[in-house]
Amino acid sequence: MDQPVPTDITLHQSSRILEVAFDDGQRFKLPCEYLRVHSPSAEVQGHGPGQRVLQTGKRDVNIMNVVPVGNYAVGLHFSDGHSTGLYSWKTLYDLGTNHEQYWQAYLNELSAAGASRDS
Repeated sequence: MDQPVPTDITLHQSSRILEVAFDDGQRFKLPCEYLRVHSPSAEVQGHGPGQRVLQTGKRDVNIMNVVPVGNYAVGLHFSDGHSTGLYSWKTLYDLGTNHEQYWQAYLNELSAAGASRDS
């Protein structure tokens, strides 16, 4: 089966939500903070296994701009200056499908590190 592709991407800046609808009927409401801390960029993910960098203090981050990249991804420009990393359709779908699981894992990592979502 082909990878689902977005039919609509809407940024709700006041509620800090990126809403993404896919051609298979799935619709995800992804908080900006969630997208920021799970950025696919090397700055966040590292350059290899085990190099991921825990993002802290991102509770109030917002998306300032959504930039289309070809027919396969978007670039998200965040209010904290972060703008690297391309969110492919596959990545957005994965982040939407696994939102609860990934978010809880992130909160557990923050707790274990004694870190905070607040800046």
